[in-house]
Amino acid sequence: MHGRILYLIADLYDGDERVRSALDAGVDYVQLREKNITSAKYLQDALHMRHLVDEYNAKNKTDTKLIINDRLDIAVLSKADGVHLGADDVPVGMVREFLGRNFIIGATAKTVEQAVAAQKAGADYLGTGAFHLTATKPDAKAITPELYKQILDAVSIPDFAIGGITVDNCNLPLECGADGLAVSAGILKMGDAGENVRLFRKRLLT
Repeated sequence: MHGRILYLIADLYDGDERVRSALDAGVDYVQLREKNITSAKYLQDALHMRHLVDEYNAKNKTDTKLIINDRLDIAVLSKADGVHLGADDVPVGMVREFLGRNFIIGATAKTVEQAVAAQKAGADYLGTGAFHLTATKPDAKAITPELYKQILDAVSIPDFAIGGITVDNCNLPLECGADGLAVSAGILKMGDAGENVRLFRKRLLT
């Protein structure tokens, strides 16, 4: 990975127009994260997202990656580039052994112990937060800058800050040393998605 990463977390509940706008403005990863839908619908949306990302990459000669949240089966069936696994999902090590080195595996890490264990098991990157409490995950606990720095110091794989991150508040994780920002509402739910991506890009360069 080169430079700091912009990682979009998206769903297709309201269609794909805003996701298309964000892609056109330039994101490095797109994670499809959907809850409370059938497996059939999740797969349908994953296949559509695969098409959107492929279309964008072909048009722009880019290499944006598609990640599926939680569902390894959906990731495999949709030919996604990888899966993001939470603490209660299937073990990182088993997925790595099953799918090999070329499949991207992300892992949620909220403690130093979780971060070290995920790296040892073969995770490619970590997602750590929440930096700010959100409607997406109202039960999440905010992470302190001190703990985040400890996690960053404990591992060598990239760590993307997540949780209520907007253009206006993203300096905190970046100052801590985050390798990138994982953003959902801060791109898709606030004004123009494409413009939000461009503004985040500027922050990532500073």
